[in-house]
Amino acid sequence: MPKSVGNVSDDDGRRKQLVIDASGLVLGRLASVAAKHLLAGTTLTIVNAEKAVVTGERLAILKDAHAKLRIRNLGTKSKSPKHARRPEGILRRTIRGMLPRDKEKGREAFSHLRVYSGAPDDVDFASAVKPREAENRSLVRLTTLGEIAQSIGWKPIEA
Repeated sequence: MPKSVGNVSDDDGRRKQLVIDASGLVLGRLASVAAKHLLAGTTLTIVNAEKAVVTGERLAILKDAHAKLRIRNLGTKSKSPKHARRPEGILRRTIRGMLPRDKEKGREAFSHLRVYSGAPDDVDFASAVKPREAENRSLVRLTTLGEIAQSIGWKPIEA
């Protein structure tokens, strides 16, 4: 269990709530930390999903993202896999891969995850934390999740 979670429920019996700001955090490490918090029983909200980063060579990352879109079924289109193109969908899928979703505890943990691009009004953004385990340790070869999503077809809404 992550040390920062502490008690799973508050004094009044509600689930502990945590808001994570994904800006500048490495995607895989963020997903790992999020999965640990979810399995510990925390209700987790992640904001600024489009600002999470993937380390590595930009061209190779974009090439892999496009290759995933070509995975399909030769039968009907309804039977082929659905690929997320929005940053919050990509982040949710990454976190889902780190949860035991075939078991009840994994399915229940995943249901307590909320992921947003940007920071919605109903989320207390002032209390958002950035886990040190998920911080970026290198300054070179970074690609944001928003850039990856735009290259595979996501059109961000300009507010």
